Amino acid sequence: MYAAPVQELIDELGRLPGIGPKSAQRIAFHLLKLSPEDALRLAAAISAVKERIRFCTRCFNVSEGELCELCTDSRRDPTLVCVVEEPRDIVAVEKTQEFRGQYHVLQGAISPIEGIGPDQLRVRELLSRIETEGVAEVILCTNPNLEGEATAMYLARLLKPLGLRVTRIASGLPVGGDLEYADELTLGRALEGRREVEA
Repeated sequence: MYAAPVQELIDELGRLPGIGPKSAQRIAFHLLKLSPEDALRLAAAISAVKERIRFCTRCFNVSEGELCELCTDSRRDPTLVCVVEEPRDIVAVEKTQEFRGQYHVLQGAISPIEGIGPDQLRVRELLSRIETEGVAEVILCTNPNLEGEATAMYLARLLKPLGLRVTRIASGLPVGGDLEYADELTLGRALEGRREVEA
């Protein structure tokens, strides 16, 4: 239907997560309208990220070197490790400015439907870090969905016998939310995660 290079571009864009056929087509035609300089700048950025970025050998965050900036920051508490699913989750936690420990990126979550089990995640590497780095607490900061909960439960069962503190991030009502609009699971989690009120 389209010229071969255009169809090839649409097909490649359609392979990206969250991009359906119509979105791929829309993006492809947007790229066709770009000036050659803008299109080449995009291509150069993609090329540079593939050439220069890799995963940190310690925590599996994205990095330009062997270790990421967070792992080389001596001000961070090495006894406290926050376990997240993806590198983008680190950005979300860092924006809170509440966490000053280290991270460990699993690079996914347990999902039997997608054929992802513990062996496809960075679980062995987490256990190795705990053994060699004197970790005292692991915060399970996986997503509050089915896969994230399954991953957190699996890790908790694995880590608890090691004698360290294993905690899970609280989940519940968002700030500014109304109780009447909360679903039962969210409200139930909010009640479970309640804490003392300081007077």
